[in-house]
Amino acid sequence: MALIVTLRALGLGDLLAGIPALRAVRAAFPGDRHVLAAPAALEPLALLSGAVDAVTDTAELAPLAPGLHHAGLLVNLHGSGPQSHRIALGTRPQRLIAFAHPDVPQTAFAPRWRNREHERERWCRLLRESGIPADPAHLSLRPPDADPPARAVGATVVHPGAASPARRWPAERFARLARVEREHGRDVVVTGSAEERPLAEAVARQAGLPPGAVLAGRTDLITLAAAVAAAGCVVSGDTGVAHLAVAFGTPSLTLFGPVAPAEWGPPPSGRHRVLWRGRRGDPHGSEVDPGLYAIDADEALLELNRVS
Repeated sequence: MALIVTLRALGLGDLLAGIPALRAVRAAFPGDRHVLAAPAALEPLALLSGAVDAVTDTAELAPLAPGLHHAGLLVNLHGSGPQSHRIALGTRPQRLIAFAHPDVPQTAFAPRWRNREHERERWCRLLRESGIPADPAHLSLRPPDADPPARAVGATVVHPGAASPARRWPAERFARLARVEREHGRDVVVTGSAEERPLAEAVARQAGLPPGAVLAGRTDLITLAAAVAAAGCVVSGDTGVAHLAVAFGTPSLTLFGPVAPAEWGPPPSGRHRVLWRGRRGDPHGSEVDPGLYAIDADEALLELNRVS
């Protein structure tokens, strides 16, 4: 049994966008041991995909653990290089699948990186051009075994947080949306990390939601996933929770700002809708992206009503 290592030491949305590629690698080498080099916090969802046998805790662009050295195959789904390529080659795998980079001679004849390619398609194309069939549509997850919070079942999940301010729609607009949903008789919960709890509480307070509606800081990743899987719909910015909704088939509205949905959005579907002003920006910016700010609450409410 050979060791197959895949490097994707990034965040939640990155993991979920990489699921089709991970599954393709598993299908190509079904009898081998598949280990994902990624943050340990993502292990429950990675295992839920059925694509890997284990996760080895790996920080972004950190050296890989000794147990991942000398793999029969190492697949770099982390980036275009050169740093991630050098980290991968430092483990001396028998074979490396990665995009070509001019500073890494070992990749000279590898597939070429394309800017503005959809993330799911990018990594599936890397595999296809390396001789491994891959389909970006293979992204669904089964719901986790964990029980969802009772309030989340059938509710509208409002997720106001994001990794950077550039991708955070104003809290008062999330609150307006949540308030209207509640007025229409729909239960609403507000999710987020422990660090995002003050933001979630502010949204709930402005929306007139009861304190128990704030789930931020009260769920681990797998319980959050269960909440999204059980929800009636999800409203969020361009963040990991939006990818969870797509993976579980939960109707969703995603508000895009500096990043184009053509690169990170859901597959075309009435079940998953997006709003975007059509201009790219800095996804790591310290202020809300102007395009995201230009989306008002009334427009979002109208689009949410179109989610099927």
